[in-house]
Amino acid sequence: MLSRNFLIRFAYSTVLIGSLCVTLMIVSLLKSKIYIFQDSQEINEVAQEIEPFPVSVNLYTEVIDDNPTVNEFFAETLANDSGSRDNWWNQVAAVFATKGWYQNLASPVSRIVVIWPGERKEEATKKISEILRWDEEDKMEFQSLINQSSPVMLEGKYFPGQYVTHRNATPSDVTQLILESFEKEVLARYTPEVEQNVPLTQALIIASLLEREASDFNNMREVAGVIWNRLFIDMPLQLDATLQYARGSRTYERSWWPKVVPNDKYIDSPFNTYQNSGLPPAPIANPSAEAILAALNPIKTDCLYYFHASKGRYYCSPTYEEHVSKLRSLYGRGS
Repeated sequence: MLSRNFLIRFAYSTVLIGSLCVTLMIVSLLKSKIYIFQDSQEINEVAQEIEPFPVSVNLYTEVIDDNPTVNEFFAETLANDSGSRDNWWNQVAAVFATKGWYQNLASPVSRIVVIWPGERKEEATKKISEILRWDEEDKMEFQSLINQSSPVMLEGKYFPGQYVTHRNATPSDVTQLILESFEKEVLARYTPEVEQNVPLTQALIIASLLEREASDFNNMREVAGVIWNRLFIDMPLQLDATLQYARGSRTYERSWWPKVVPNDKYIDSPFNTYQNSGLPPAPIANPSAEAILAALNPIKTDCLYYFHASKGRYYCSPTYEEHVSKLRSLYGRGS
């Protein structure tokens, strides 16, 4: 039998530890919001010198060069950016942004809205509208303002990141924040020299594919190498993410990114890259600056096939036979 004193001490210790954990969690959440507020002010107050994107692929000559400056550019320019998917505070904000109690922690009048890399415009719009309590008319106005801005496209310009705005912000207010970020992080880096190698629209499309098909920045560059190799020989891209986008666009679909099944390869859609050669007609998601950088700077490879296994392992092969062999060695089947 446990003594009464032991039980009392155990209960006291449990309550104390629980209280400390709750306190640490609240402090962390509060710090995440304060950090984002401060970062937003610094972005608005400090004029930063913008470096253009390096580019090591040419759509027209169909050549991929080795560019040793790419990783340095990423490390110094994008890796620590507040909008990066690897930014811890950004991840915290993304999880809790829809919670009213979190939004009120640091300021009762300001709100944080987060657009995550690889989201569709509908996903971003839904989250923003829930936080700012927009109605259907507001949501339609917001999407219309973004879509009609230059360059005109229905997806790809809802630039990922965290945005601080007033709790009564209008669609026009939020649009201005997002387009200013897109201008600074993408358009300002997309110089005429970059455009001569890869037009912006194509880069955004490939970057959107990488957001859905790859894991980290290096893997984005690896997958980009395979995508470019297929484009150069007019080989269908055969990317499952495009099937997900095609299915998710149906009004009756319950998920924006449904799990792919074999019959999806026969979907009648211009976004079906199993049935159509070349790139999809538009981005399938909203890419980050690092995905655009990866699209412009693929790792040179002879691979035409790839897949991801457990624990983030990546495999690629130059031939279909080797591709099937690797699948069989891991899973006992070739598809």
